Amino acid sequence: MILVSAYCAVLLSFASGLLALLMNQQHILLTLSQYAVKKCFNDAGHRQDWLNKYLEERHYPAFLRLAVFILLGLSGVFAVLAGLAVLITQSVITDQIALGLPWLPWHVRFDCLSGFFYLIIGIGVCAVSLYGPGYVHSNKEKDHPFAVLGLFTGLFVSGMLLVLLADDAFFFMIAWELMSVASYFLVAFQHEKSANRRAAFLYLLMAEVGALSIILGFGVLASFSDGFTFDALRASSLSTTWASIAFVLALLGFGMKAGIVPVHVWLPEAHPVAPSHISALMSGVMLKVALYGLIRFCFDLLGDVHWQWGVVLLILGTLSALGGILYAMMQTNLKRLLAYSSVENIGIIFMVLGLSMIFMANGHPQLAALGFLAALFHAFNHALFKNLLFLGAGIIHHQTHELNIDMLGGLIKRMPKTSLLFLVGCMSISSLPLFNGFVSEWLAFQTALQVDVLDNGVLRSLIPVSAAALALTAALAAACFVKVFGLIFLGQARSRNSGKAHEVHDKGMLAGPALLAGLCFFIGIFPGVIIHLINNVSSQLLGATLPDDSTLGWLWLAPVSAHQASYSAPLVLIGALIAAGICYGYLRRNPLTVMRRAETWDCGFGGLTPRMQYSSSAFTMPLRRIFASVWIIDEQIYKDTQGAMNQDVAAVHYQLHIEDHSWPRLYRPIACGVNSLSKQVGRIQTGNIRTYLGYSFATLLLLLWVIS
Repeated sequence: MILVSAYCAVLLSFASGLLALLMNQQHILLTLSQYAVKKCFNDAGHRQDWLNKYLEERHYPAFLRLAVFILLGLSGVFAVLAGLAVLITQSVITDQIALGLPWLPWHVRFDCLSGFFYLIIGIGVCAVSLYGPGYVHSNKEKDHPFAVLGLFTGLFVSGMLLVLLADDAFFFMIAWELMSVASYFLVAFQHEKSANRRAAFLYLLMAEVGALSIILGFGVLASFSDGFTFDALRASSLSTTWASIAFVLALLGFGMKAGIVPVHVWLPEAHPVAPSHISALMSGVMLKVALYGLIRFCFDLLGDVHWQWGVVLLILGTLSALGGILYAMMQTNLKRLLAYSSVENIGIIFMVLGLSMIFMANGHPQLAALGFLAALFHAFNHALFKNLLFLGAGIIHHQTHELNIDMLGGLIKRMPKTSLLFLVGCMSISSLPLFNGFVSEWLAFQTALQVDVLDNGVLRSLIPVSAAALALTAALAAACFVKVFGLIFLGQARSRNSGKAHEVHDKGMLAGPALLAGLCFFIGIFPGVIIHLINNVSSQLLGATLPDDSTLGWLWLAPVSAHQASYSAPLVLIGALIAAGICYGYLRRNPLTVMRRAETWDCGFGGLTPRMQYSSSAFTMPLRRIFASVWIIDEQIYKDTQGAMNQDVAAVHYQLHIEDHSWPRLYRPIACGVNSLSKQVGRIQTGNIRTYLGYSFATLLLLLWVIS
């Protein structure tokens, strides 16, 4: 029954894509719908006439769009049910599908690890299915046909779900490519813009390079085994050298899809140009599928992990976490900022996975389970609040037609519901107490603080440095999202579109983010619900769980020992409510502190204007000065002068351009090398038939020499 639910999730997402494709044949669907109405109501008079009229009018395309998202939502519901069922029962279900190669049918395995990521995908898809109908309603069908968007969205979700079910390398790569290619068409959906086409090409190029690396990693395992099934790969016996080669290949392939530094450059290019609900799925869900692939490859297929692998993950994760949030601080495009923030959060997950590997290789399975739990918990939390923030960004863009933070402002008065939901996302991603992001980062710190059990002096020095970098990352993340919320929702409107904005009318566009916001708060108060499920994953995959006193009921969380560190979100909530009630009562009764409304203090200037407010570059200027070497900064000031001898300044123009070091240091030399090589290869195209015959003759002689 559990596997049937998992299959239903795949089939429903695939069916939603097919239904969207059939929207190009609306006359066929209209006839079928009218026939179904006739059969259902059996000529029941006015009901049949009313439905026929409804379908024949302009409501019919909207009806089809709604049906597509209903199927997608049902897919998410079945994914959640299947994931919860396998996590609770701790089942391992296997099956075979008569597809694929004649000698290699598709092998299916659904276990706790797959179920946990099924849960992540299901929640994200449910939120998007509520949000999507209202968001795509404003698209112009002629320029951006919904048939294309719906088809590849369904295939994209199907591909992600199939990756989690795959139990052989061949099936895994087919599902992986389905996910990658479908998401490429979604990134290129608004292809009339050159930036979108460039971002889509970059994404596809890096996705295929990553896929090639994953194939080579599977190839290393397959060369020491009897087949391509994961059971055969698990049984392979590799030397330390070959196992490390396979690990590096897998890290490159899955890390490229996850957006780890320095192979992250596609992520801030692709996510901003995709439709907002697709950006939510890519950042909140697809990156976790890449994380699943790395965990499955390293902890399951390779089996015996080495502490050196953990050090690699720890260093890369630290660089990604700190670099990602510093790059995010400098962005003015909201979706680009959120994309760089995903690099930061993926870095945190890699850091804690590295700690888990280090503790596992040094004979501390319970501490390895703690790191593994912290990594999966943060992946789950990131899926919630990053989906929430991208959907919120979509609402802002939908209502203001603007994503430049410096052109927004004052939206809290015009869009109060959106501002509240977005504030929940900002507090969650900033790891503030009472929200889910705090719990997983607290667990990450608790993992790093157990470094004293290690005997290796290098590790005892390296891990505290990474923990300090994680603390700095958390502080910078809080500052970053103070900037985001303050510049977008507080103050005065900086543009006409922002000044005329109003709350979105479609209830579904608010329902999706509200679902995620509620989960962010609920998991922050009762983290034991998810921790218990992840413990089952750790037990099945690592053979170890947290200590028995790690969760003292629903009230306390003590990951190592109740005597060392503990946290109780319900008690913190109760204390906060009591303190708020006391303060509110005092302020209401004290006549000196009665709330009154007055004009904002204007410092005697005679009225505030938007020009007096902080801009994004002004807010981040101190950090830009401190961490100047992190970016390539081009800052210029131009003055327009007039009057005698050009002494009077008429206007001042300020330009700031910040670039990622990865482009000029890594990718631009590669691009130049490829272009130079292409020019050299192009010289063989002389256009002379005699030259081509000579090439053929030389090739024939070479092949005869090799064969003989």
